[in-house]
Amino acid sequence: MADEVNNNPVFQIQRVYLKDLSLEQPNSPGILLEQKQPNVDIQLAVAANTVADGVYEVTVTGTVTTKVEDKTLFLVEAKQAGIFEIRNIPQEQMGAVVGVACPQIVYPYLRSNISDVINRAGFPPVHLAEINFQAMYEQQQAAAAADTGSVQ
Repeated sequence: MADEVNNNPVFQIQRVYLKDLSLEQPNSPGILLEQKQPNVDIQLAVAANTVADGVYEVTVTGTVTTKVEDKTLFLVEAKQAGIFEIRNIPQEQMGAVVGVACPQIVYPYLRSNISDVINRAGFPPVHLAEINFQAMYEQQQAAAAADTGSVQ
């Protein structure tokens, strides 16, 4: 009976935390007087690291760069991370668990923190859209397969 329990799949959130957050307003206060509509660029990245046997840190990084013409109005970069215990998951499913399930849990915290810091900086909030991490993961897998010249 104990062997059955030990072989059951385990997926537990140990902690979700804000790992890094920065805000830059390199052209303030002068640029704040501009009346032109700013351009907003949002970039996302997902990374995973093994912390211990069966314990993983998954980090979702969001970078929001807002410019008026060629001058930066503000730049926010935030890294939201989670520590997950993941055991007894088939190896072929681990990529999807770490690349899809974990980021889906971490991302709402990242969205909230980015929106909050932009608002606290005195700007209208920038709301990050919902992300389909499954599609993002599949695109990364396809790109990796194309880079190696193999088909998965």
